[in-house]
Amino acid sequence: MSLVRTAHLCALLVALSAGCRTTPSRVATSHAALHVIAKTTDTAKFDEVSTAVNSAAFEQDLPNPDETVELPSAPVEEMELSLPILVAEVRARNPSLQAMAAAWQASAQRYPQAISLEDPMFMAMAAPDAFDSAEVDNGYAVQVSQKIPWCGKRSARGRQARAEANAAYHDLQDSRLRLDEMTRTSFYDYYLTRRQLELNRENLEVLRQFSETAKSKYAVNQVTQQDVLQAEVELMELERRNIELERMGKVSAARINTLLRQDPFWPLAAPPQELEFPNYELDAELLQHFATTQRPDLAAAAARLRAAQAAVTLASKEYYPDTEVFGKYDAFWQEQPLQTAVGVNLNVPIYRDRLRAAVCEARFTLSQRRSEYHQLVLDIRYEVAEAYEQAEESRRVWQLYTDKLVPTAEQNVAAARSNYDVNKASFLDLAIAQRQLVELREKREEALTQYHSRMAELTRAVGGTIPTVLGEEMPMPAL
Repeated sequence: MSLVRTAHLCALLVALSAGCRTTPSRVATSHAALHVIAKTTDTAKFDEVSTAVNSAAFEQDLPNPDETVELPSAPVEEMELSLPILVAEVRARNPSLQAMAAAWQASAQRYPQAISLEDPMFMAMAAPDAFDSAEVDNGYAVQVSQKIPWCGKRSARGRQARAEANAAYHDLQDSRLRLDEMTRTSFYDYYLTRRQLELNRENLEVLRQFSETAKSKYAVNQVTQQDVLQAEVELMELERRNIELERMGKVSAARINTLLRQDPFWPLAAPPQELEFPNYELDAELLQHFATTQRPDLAAAAARLRAAQAAVTLASKEYYPDTEVFGKYDAFWQEQPLQTAVGVNLNVPIYRDRLRAAVCEARFTLSQRRSEYHQLVLDIRYEVAEAYEQAEESRRVWQLYTDKLVPTAEQNVAAARSNYDVNKASFLDLAIAQRQLVELREKREEALTQYHSRMAELTRAVGGTIPTVLGEEMPMPAL
């Protein structure tokens, strides 16, 4: 018999281990089912989908935090860092999101528990001496009882549990949006340092040419030694700037590697050569409307408000008694017609101070949740307005650099070089003109990356998608 039980146990362990292996289709099914749970209002559907999620959630394997990431097969220098892939990878590897997803999945399982009846109770008792007595019949009794709460209590508990699960879901979505914003901002910082390094190298080449020209003119006594020394100072200043930019680039790469849960010095692919500048026309009022309809933190606040409303209903229901019905067979009664009995137990809610305090507490909590919701609406409107104005500022500044400042500075450098070649300007004039051109180019790149960073902030403030004035969803800038 023990061998048979051992064989059955081994077979059960093998089946469990096989069932715990994750497949992509199972994970996708789990996420799709969880998405339905967050939005369904039908009790039966919620119960059905929740059960499916419960089985699928245990099949999903979480990534190993100690797992080493293999180097890409292609050389890092030949690759280009993709922002959409980077965002997806950061999401997949972030432990905080994994913890919040697990917490949400756990809260989703409270609904079937909240609406369920309590377990029925079984009671048995006996008089042992009666079984050997010749004077009386056997003495024993059995009873089965079921507690039934007052009408509406189970549904109120279910609404409260479902609202709390929805709040946990929207908290997860809000954390994802904030993580996406952080990832995009880090990506744009990484792009900016690389682009400024390229501009600095270009400037080094130009100044070396200027230096050679100054040395040639000094050799034939057309300029003084001050021009040669000024050229050396300008070159050394660019070398110092290059060291600074290299440090900034390594720090920005380390920040991205940290988001990817990799070593900070891990080789990182190069950013794109240039960023797109989609000049979308945005409407501030439409953005605010979208924010109040799709911001996950506002949806979470609304869910907590619904949970508080359900708590008030549930506290008010506690004034009414719960019913316990039971059926009993009592052989202690020697008369047979008295042995079978049915009955009802009721709790008597007479301690009104406790009940009133519970109702007052629930109402004050509801007032708190309502005030928090309205305050969050005001904060969101301000946040969207601020992010919109900042993005609009960056767009206009970039346009000014592109259309006027940089072209004018290029013409100034060309004029200064021509004048220097014919001894009508000093080398200091030429160096100042070149320095202004480089600074304006760097500021143009800063304005471009700042625009993208502020658009990422606006995307998070709106809630994930940005509408155009025509009411269509605008994707994030493509790379």
